[in-house]
Amino acid sequence: MPTNHISLSDLRYQGQMREWLIGRYGEHEAAGIWVDVERNYEAFLTDAPDYGGKQNGHATAIYGGLLVFALYAALPDQPPIEELQGFVQGMFMGAFVKLGKVFDLNRARDMWLIDKVFRRSGNRDRRDIAKWPDGFINVDEPYDRENHAARYHFTQCPNAEFAKAHGLLHVLPLLCNCDFFGIEQLHGQLILCGTCGNAEVCDYLVVGDRNPLASEWEVVRDEGGFLVSHKRVH
Repeated sequence: MPTNHISLSDLRYQGQMREWLIGRYGEHEAAGIWVDVERNYEAFLTDAPDYGGKQNGHATAIYGGLLVFALYAALPDQPPIEELQGFVQGMFMGAFVKLGKVFDLNRARDMWLIDKVFRRSGNRDRRDIAKWPDGFINVDEPYDRENHAARYHFTQCPNAEFAKAHGLLHVLPLLCNCDFFGIEQLHGQLILCGTCGNAEVCDYLVVGDRNPLASEWEVVRDEGGFLVSHKRVH
């Protein structure tokens, strides 16, 4: 096992997760479930490739994803994933909620800025993948100035690859679906026709929620539980 993996004690999500467990199962049962979560997470680390640990720019997404997998595998009732979606969104997307108070993707400058953020993230991912080939493979696409739209896609997602290898693909939508919620907090709309869990690529097209392009698409849930964008039929 790579020695630079992030231990459970170093993940900031564990407090929120334990509170959620207590709220759902009661303090006594939650304590037992948490022992199983810890055991699952350690087992997943043993089986995980070298992602680069804290040095990977997507460390929180990768190891936070492993923790969500470890949690779900420990739940005694194996509830529908929709019952966990709000909790997982709150765990991962708090920064988007705060940013949405000042950021509005219907403003051209804010769209330009978000494209710069995506581009910087892509550059970082490409540096990371050269060192840790099992991480995210990020492909930039040019900013659409005419339509004020930012686009990029992933051809490899470590969360998806891990889920496929460990029979956890049914849990993966808990992670992927958060992106729709996050972009909504920025007064935007995510147009995403597939993810690495249900398609060959995970494609992101981001526009303001009042952009004419937004009205051309609707969000539906596919048979695997993934939220995806479908072109509206007029």
